Amino acid sequence: MLKLLGILTGYILILLPLSSGLYFHIGETERKCFIEEIPDETTVIVNYKVELYDPKSGGFMPSSPGIGMHVEARDPDDKTILSRVYSSEGRISFTSHTPGEHIICLYSNSSNWFSGSQLRVHLDIQVGEHAIDYANVAQKEQLPKLQLRIRQLLDQVEQITKEQNYQRYREERFRQTSESTNQRVLWWSVTQTCILLVMGAWQMRHLKSFFEAKKLV
Repeated sequence: MLKLLGILTGYILILLPLSSGLYFHIGETERKCFIEEIPDETTVIVNYKVELYDPKSGGFMPSSPGIGMHVEARDPDDKTILSRVYSSEGRISFTSHTPGEHIICLYSNSSNWFSGSQLRVHLDIQVGEHAIDYANVAQKEQLPKLQLRIRQLLDQVEQITKEQNYQRYREERFRQTSESTNQRVLWWSVTQTCILLVMGAWQMRHLKSFFEAKKLV
């Protein structure tokens, strides 16, 4: 069953790209965070571009160089992987060392803002082999199309292996949580039973003492 699940997971990962592109609007003090489930030893690339709202034209224009974005990334243990201020457009990369949910947060360096302005942030997060620029790799290493395709397939297989290991890791954690919960429920039931037995014995002793005091026994 686990082997079949691993094979199905592999096919799904081949069909579904591990990247996401979107844009959102933020206010001066607003903070936006995104959660990505990432296996260990996986490269993550974050591309972003900031546009400033222009009230005259009613649209967004490229923001001034003085406006930047503070980017912060934390691992599942809530340890900071990176935290620094970047320019209004950039490309950030980091490598995960712990499997699980990584949190990527963005917010403006508000001290350089125009009052009441709004920003539009274009964001593209790429994970695993999708973060590799194969055109640049082919140019640097002088690889023909066939070798480049083999390189891509090898990277995909490596990423699938990492994803399968991550799914096993999640399954193991879920099993440990279930066993721990079941054990706590069992001990709680045993504790309740012991309390009821002790209360019953105390009540019987109390009633016996009461009847003896009343000379009914």
